[in-house]
Amino acid sequence: TLRMDRICENTLKVAQFLKGHAKVSWVNYAGLPDHRDHALVQKYMGGRASGILNFGVKGGAGDAKAAGARFQDALQLVVRLVNIGDCKSLACHPASTTHRQLAPEEMAKAGVSEDMVRLSIGIEHIDDILADLDQALQAA
Repeated sequence: TLRMDRICENTLKVAQFLKGHAKVSWVNYAGLPDHRDHALVQKYMGGRASGILNFGVKGGAGDAKAAGARFQDALQLVVRLVNIGDCKSLACHPASTTHRQLAPEEMAKAGVSEDMVRLSIGIEHIDDILADLDQALQAA
């Protein structure tokens, strides 16, 4: 349980960091007070939402799909992998990886937007995770 405590603590800090980042358009994490399921996390999970979150990368120079791919490519500590629930932090940009074969309307039906990145946060030091996410967002 110590690992899960660290994962949940890190993920909340990542969600808070992303929520305030200029290159992020939205954050979906039940550990944040503005999430529709936040009260359920408090009631049933002792405030520990999980180690998984989604967020949207702002398009910048080019479209949102390209920005998400550039973000993923720029990661150095966080591993590009479609798995979840590891002790190491993982990232996936579904629109350029797992869902790339789908038409835009099929992606939308699956709940995947072109700007969406899924993170599975691990137990690395939070400063290292945040630094890697920040430099990758700057590259997006």
